[in-house]
Formats: sequence, C-alpha cells, structure tokens
Amino acid sequence: MENAYSISQLGELIKLTFENELEPNYWVIGEIADFRQAPQGHAYFELVEKQGNQVLAKMRSNCWQFTFRGIASRFESITGSGLKNGMKILAQVQATFHPIYGFSLTIKDVDASFSLGERARVRQETVDQLTREGLLRMNASRPFPQIIQKIAIISSPTAAGYGDFIHQLEQNAAGYKVYHRLYAAPMQGNEAVNGLIKAFEAIEKDQTKMGFEAIVLIRGGGAQLDLDCFDDYRLAAKIAQASLPVLTGIGHERDETIADLVAHTRLKTPTAVAEFLLSAFRIFEENIKLLINRIERLSQQQLKTTAEELSQIHLRLKSAVQSKLNIETEKLKSQQHRVLQSSNYNLQNQHEKLNQFNQRLVRASMSVLKNSSSQLDFLEKQLEQLNPHAILSRGYTRSEIGGKPIQLANPKLQDDMITYSQSQKIKSKITEIETL
Repeated sequence: MENAYSISQLGELIKLTFENELEPNYWVIGEIADFRQAPQGHAYFELVEKQGNQVLAKMRSNCWQFTFRGIASRFESITGSGLKNGMKILAQVQATFHPIYGFSLTIKDVDASFSLGERARVRQETVDQLTREGLLRMNASRPFPQIIQKIAIISSPTAAGYGDFIHQLEQNAAGYKVYHRLYAAPMQGNEAVNGLIKAFEAIEKDQTKMGFEAIVLIRGGGAQLDLDCFDDYRLAAKIAQASLPVLTGIGHERDETIADLVAHTRLKTPTAVAEFLLSAFRIFEENIKLLINRIERLSQQQLKTTAEELSQIHLRLKSAVQSKLNIETEKLKSQQHRVLQSSNYNLQNQHEKLNQFNQRLVRASMSVLKNSSSQLDFLEKQLEQLNPHAILSRGYTRSEIGGKPIQLANPKLQDDMITYSQSQKIKSKITEIETL
C-alpha cells in the first residue's frame, strides 16, 4: 500500500506526538520494582501501581547518572535510606519514546517527604488494623517471669547488636547465667519479614522441648527506612500472638516501630535488653536479701516475744500447778481419812461376819463328822459281812479251776479243781458233771 509506514517512520511519529502533545514533566506515584544500578551510575527500575497483589500498571523507568546522584544523596539525607524495591515514591518524570528502546519514563526528581509521609500513613493503617483486631497489646498481657533464665534470640548472627547483647549478657560482673539460643533471620531487605516470621514459628515449635521464658528480638540500629520490615503487619501479628513475652531492642532512637508497639517490652538497644534482663536478677537478689534481713529481724523479735510469753506462762503454770497440787493434796488427805474410816468399819463388820460364819462352820462340821461316823460304822459292818473269810467262817467254800472261779472256768471232766474252806485247801479231779 502507498500509505504504509515503516517501523522507523511510525516510531518517529510516536516520538513527535509525545514531544508535541504531552507536558514536559508529570508528577506520578508508584512503587519501585526491579531496581538496579549500572556500573556507569545510571539507575534502572519499574514504577508499578498495585491494587492489593494485582498489578494495574507498570512503566519502565530510568534515572541518568548525574540526576540519580543528586536525587539519591538528597533522598538518603532526608529519609535515612536509599531508594530500593518496594518503596512508594512521588517522582517527577518525563514520558519519552525511542524508536528502538520503546516507551519509558525518565526520572527528573523524587519528593523524599512524600515517602516519609506515605510510610507514616501505611504505618498508621497497620496500627489501626492491629487495634481493631485486638492484637496491639495482646503480647503485653502474657505472664512475665520475675527473672528470665531461658531466652530465644532472633537476630542476624553477624549483627554488631547481637554481639554486644551476648557480651553484655555473659560478661556481667555478678555471674548471672542466662541460657540463650539464636534463631538467625535477616534484619532488613525484601526477605526480612518472611525470615523473621519463620524464626518466630521455629521458636514456637521448640518451646515445649526448650522451655524458653521469653523471646528477644534485636537488631542494633540502622537507617530509618531500613526498619520498614518491623512495621509489617504480618510480623506485628506474629509478635502479638506469640505465646511468650517478646522483648525488642531494635536500636533506633527516632520512632518506635510497630514491632515495638506490639511487643511486651520495648527497649532502645540490644545492650539495654541485656541490662534489663540482668537487672531483674539484681532486683530479685536484693529482694531476697531484704526478705532474709526482714525474716531475721522478725525472727529475733518473735523469739524474744515468745521467750517472754513462755516465761510468763511458766510462772503462771507453776503457780497453777502448785495451787492444784495443794488442793488435790487436801482432797487426797480427806479421801484417805474417809477411806480409812470406811475400811475400819468394813473390817469390823467383816470380822463379826467371819466369827458368825466360823461358828456356823464349826456346828456344821461337827454335824457332818457325826453323820459320817455313823455311815462309816454302817459301811464297816457291811464290809465285814462281805469279807470272804467271814463267809468261809460260816461254813461256805470257794472252788477254782485254773485260778478262775468255777462258775467262770467252764469245767470239764478230769479237770483239776481246788476248793478253799476257812482252814483248808482241797485238790480234787472232776469225775462227773451233772447239769441242774
């Protein structure tokens, strides 16, 4: 077709349209992404607009060496931090089109005060959300031990603040011992929030086995915007919901981070946290000494009071016992007299009764003896009558066969038989047996 454009012609047309139709500069708000700085000093990144996690727009941006040097220096002097990924900025830009490199924004200036204000706005929104959800002072309600002897530390192992904390804790003059275990995490940068959350989760997992009493989150200072990770909602919620009290010593003097606000106890520096832990030991030890002194004083007072009371009780008891003994002695004497009188009376009565009983016994004995003598005479006469000699004297005899009475011997013919009379023993042989 005769009206067709070449690619270069279309590119020049677009470039001229940009130059003629657009303003030389625009102020735009966007979030820095894919930031990188070339060896020559130029800065390349993208300005992004998001709605939640969804990207609505994205434009390639660049800032040339001379301009970037001035912007970066001024920005850092105001905010305390350099430009970096994730930072929301208000930038003055020029929209340009190059036939080869395409559309891009050329950064002319950056309003540092906007970044500080934006950071404050986001920070306040996070605080408001934590307040609505009841998380802001949740960790502050956790029981706080009188002294803490086992702690989990979240920090970077290379951080100077961590080294200062350990030195302060272990080199204390009193020799107090605090068991500690480090859970390493990045303290700044894009991965800081995720790393810190993982450290808290690891501590919760180890809590049953390790028996920690508190969590210490320390950093050791840094630029203001380098502390943005400590204003993150996810990290703040994790701190608030931790089962142990959290102590922070992030090490900055300007403003409290949200991590400080939700923590149980906020201290300025890592060494201040260490001193806080050690001071609890000193206070506890001083309280113990005061209690010991107080116990000693009270014990002495009580012993003295008790000794006096015992002395008075002893005197009262001695007097009461003596009085009681006197009364009981009189009672015993009186009772002894009554018992003696009663005994004499009873003895006299019993003596009379014994005399009477003796007389009756004598009479009864004489009667029994008389009756027994008569019975004996009667039995003697009967025995005399039953005496074999008496029977034999009357003319009777007694016969035996083989030493047995004849009535028991079953006599037979030709048996030898012995017959006894009063004065004779007669031997005979049975020649005849006649049954009667």
